[in-house]
Amino acid sequence: MDLFILIVMLIIPAIASFMVNSRYSKYRSIENEGKITGFEVARKILDKNGLKDIYIVEVNGNLTDHYDPKRKVVRLSSSIFHDTSIASLAVAAHECGHAIQDKEGYLYMRMRSLIFPVVHFATTFSYFVIFLGLLLESMNMIWLGITLVGTGLIFQLVTLPVEIDASRRAKKEIESLHIATEEEQDGVKSMLTAAAGTYVAGVLSSALELLRLILIFGNNRNRN
Repeated sequence: MDLFILIVMLIIPAIASFMVNSRYSKYRSIENEGKITGFEVARKILDKNGLKDIYIVEVNGNLTDHYDPKRKVVRLSSSIFHDTSIASLAVAAHECGHAIQDKEGYLYMRMRSLIFPVVHFATTFSYFVIFLGLLLESMNMIWLGITLVGTGLIFQLVTLPVEIDASRRAKKEIESLHIATEEEQDGVKSMLTAAAGTYVAGVLSSALELLRLILIFGNNRNRN
């Protein structure tokens, strides 16, 4: 049973990652009709929503795009920033969706920001606590470690609606600004749906890892 869960944990993210990369590769090679760059898309969406004070900066890496709520900056990877592809349009719009969430005080985004420091600390030390519990033969400490692992699942469950909502906002903004044809909008939806799948996969993998730990140490306790 443990081996089966482990295999599923590896397969789910791999499938989700393959879907995102394949969609990204496909739509990165298709230029949008308006020949508008990711930077221009982001600027149009931000300005339309009264966010002219938010900067858009270029960052290194592949798909390293994100919105920084502390510094109020949309960061776009070089390819997204400069390219005029459908992929650039979709990714840039998605990150602006997060900026709009921040402006409106979107509940789940606020929750994610509040719990992040706690979750980061808890997940960093979770397996150390489990290992220490094994050395000391303390089931209480082991279960504490498993609980700390569980905070990561809570964080991902909060993150999921944040990402799905940002994609919903991205589609809405692209449509309202008329910066994509109907066919291009289908491509945007396809890309954003695949991206959302990675977060769903993350939730499932975390849930399975938590289940695996519970089964392992639950069985050990029953044997004892």
